[in-house]
Amino acid sequence: MGEEKVLFDVVDGVGAVTFNRPDQANAMDLEVMQHLMHISIECDEDPAIRSVIITGNGSFFSAGGDLASFQSAGDHAGSLIKEMTTYYHAAISRFSRMNAPVIAAVNGMAAGAGFSLVAACDLAIAAESSRYTSAYTAASLSPDGSSTYFVPRLVGMRRAMELMVTNRRLSAQEALEWGLVNRVVPDEELMGTAMDLARELAHGATLAFGKVKELLHNSFTGTLETQMEFEARGIAGLTHTHDGREGVAAFSEKRAPNFEGR
Repeated sequence: MGEEKVLFDVVDGVGAVTFNRPDQANAMDLEVMQHLMHISIECDEDPAIRSVIITGNGSFFSAGGDLASFQSAGDHAGSLIKEMTTYYHAAISRFSRMNAPVIAAVNGMAAGAGFSLVAACDLAIAAESSRYTSAYTAASLSPDGSSTYFVPRLVGMRRAMELMVTNRRLSAQEALEWGLVNRVVPDEELMGTAMDLARELAHGATLAFGKVKELLHNSFTGTLETQMEFEARGIAGLTHTHDGREGVAAFSEKRAPNFEGR
């Protein structure tokens, strides 16, 4: 991967993704987005990876897209952005569609595409010092990275509009109250808390987690009857998996289940 702008490691079934451009506020350039796409595919394909953490090195989670590269591209900025979003959106799609839950461990400012990524993750643990802003329209740009899909679902349309038009900055506590994050912890406890959760999920019912993600993503687009049919087919299908059979047996036998992600 050359100079590691994105670090990736797998420990105890957890894929740990770390943006590693602290001197550039972990801004995402073309190379970062390419790396993130490749990592997302690896996480989706490797059955040993059963949960994922995404965080940043330094005082920023991510400042979002690398605007300096946009400026350097000049008249070709549009072409550059189309290439960058091809990789970035593919990464978000893989993370969103795969079975393994994805946790954002938000260690500082999450702005622009970094803000979008927090919203796209399945769960978010926030450091007390973390901050959140859409930021796009401040540079006369419109949002990308799935934020116009996920943010209204998390905070509602009125608040999403406010965030994206006024670029209001949310504190960690405000992000919790608005539903953008799940939990706020002291800065020094962020990675320990996120890793504990990731390890717990990595030993959980991975296929059932994936079905939950799929069902929730579909829940805003179909009818009640369609959604219930998806639910019926989902739960029935899981009874044919190893973990589905193990979960039912463990409950009946009053013991802890041994899930294997298959």
